[in-house]
Amino acid sequence: MKKQYVIGLDYGSDSARSVVVDVANGNELASSVKYYPRWMEGKYCAPEKDLYRQHPLDYVEVMEYVVNDALKKAGEGVADNVIGISFDTTGSTPVLVNKEGTPLALLPEFAENPNAMFVLWKDHTAVKEAAEINQLAARWSEDYTKFEGGIYSSEWVWAKILHVLRSDETVRKASFSWVEHCDWLPGLITGNQNPLEILRSRCAAGHKAMWHPGWGGLPSQEFLSELDPVLDGYRERLYKDTYPSDVAVGNLSKEWAKRLGLTTNVKVGVGAFDCHMGAVGGEVTPNVLVRAIGTSTCDIMIEEYDKIGDKLIAGICGQVDGSVVPGYVGLEAGQSAFGDLYAWFKHVLAWPIENILAKTTLVNDKIKTKLMQETMDAIIVELSNEAMKIPVEESTIVAVDWMNGRRTPDASQEVTGSIAGLKLGSSAPGIFRALVEATAFGSKAIVNRFASEGVEIKEIIALGGVAKKSPFVMQILADVLGMSLKVAATDQTCAFGAAMFAAVVGGAYDRVEDAQKAMGKGFEKVYQPNAKNVEVYGTIYDKYLKLGAFTESEL
Repeated sequence: MKKQYVIGLDYGSDSARSVVVDVANGNELASSVKYYPRWMEGKYCAPEKDLYRQHPLDYVEVMEYVVNDALKKAGEGVADNVIGISFDTTGSTPVLVNKEGTPLALLPEFAENPNAMFVLWKDHTAVKEAAEINQLAARWSEDYTKFEGGIYSSEWVWAKILHVLRSDETVRKASFSWVEHCDWLPGLITGNQNPLEILRSRCAAGHKAMWHPGWGGLPSQEFLSELDPVLDGYRERLYKDTYPSDVAVGNLSKEWAKRLGLTTNVKVGVGAFDCHMGAVGGEVTPNVLVRAIGTSTCDIMIEEYDKIGDKLIAGICGQVDGSVVPGYVGLEAGQSAFGDLYAWFKHVLAWPIENILAKTTLVNDKIKTKLMQETMDAIIVELSNEAMKIPVEESTIVAVDWMNGRRTPDASQEVTGSIAGLKLGSSAPGIFRALVEATAFGSKAIVNRFASEGVEIKEIIALGGVAKKSPFVMQILADVLGMSLKVAATDQTCAFGAAMFAAVVGGAYDRVEDAQKAMGKGFEKVYQPNAKNVEVYGTIYDKYLKLGAFTESEL
């Protein structure tokens, strides 16, 4: 029997990665990763303003590289036997487009305008707009937020689009519609970017755009225009129907088949968000919480229809039919900062390195660069090693993990983080341990919310860089949650989930569950909770909740 292969493409916050996978057994032939070049230069971002934009050319250039590079590594003959490609991306990461569906930043007049670029998920410039959406939804005849946890977030598409349209008249006049990153890429490589025709992701629409079949798709034009007349006409320039990711958008166009070194026989699937496809790659099943743990977290579950029924789960990021695995309701939650919190503390500590040592004339530039890099690379490792030595009962510092706002439970990008219990004897490892504990407590708040809303969690699966690289963080997480954590064996779980969907759209399997069974790689490690630590952390968690309540109400 002729070998068949698929390509999964995962677009993260900093880079894109591809995997070439054998559909028969899930064996990975090759992978490739490339950082977005403009993004790595810090272009089009202003962290002090919570503004994070990405140029579409970054996405295009890295796609050509990672696909061609992975196929080259995979060996001769593989490219001719690729049957499917699927994408996952961060989200909500939308962009305004013209009538042809071209992102405005690809037009010469907008090439350097951040408002014409993709608005990354962690861009929080639309806090005001999100608040307005929530206020209007609360008094509207139909609460369009009720299937999205009852609270609309500034991380989501309508708030972002409204903010950009209000902020930039030239962009507003040039725009016709908007598309999500995960919808644009499949349309691009199949040769159809028409915003009225491209197949829209059920995952993106249901979790972030207030789409639901119960009210005929997107919120009514009356609702949108009441928000702001700048949204007049947008509903008819968008979509009514959405599609799960086991549906094919079409075949690779001749242009993109040539650019990627593939054939036009390759089927391209409907895209989805990274953590949703990551859950599939991590072999999600009902009553299992899959946690993609990286810069932020995204927590995914699937549930049977009869167990959800008419239940509305408060404070999460949506409950959407088929958004993860077709035939189940997909549930999403998450934290706005996890690894990003550790990175923030690292850069706080590294201020003298970056601003004083960088200017020293005591050593030559070559030695200085190496010294700075070696120190920067070692900070988190050494902090973890020393923090691990601090007994739980001696950890007197308590922190709240909202330095990048709160995604769930109960989204709010207006809240801030806090650290309490500091003394003159407090050390950097002690503060770092408190920050790690804070991210674990934020995780516990999510697990507890699901439980209080009647969603049973029997098992937790962890994916992503933090799960793979930090036993210290994972053990604290197991202790705080009081549950065992299974770490998925696959390195690139999101891309691997995309590959599973590509195998379905390419015709190798009828259902994604079949692809999971045949291609799944299982788990590499299990972290068991320490009973003594579980008890101590129960008390510290109560302090976390009290500090969080104070922070939110007073600060």
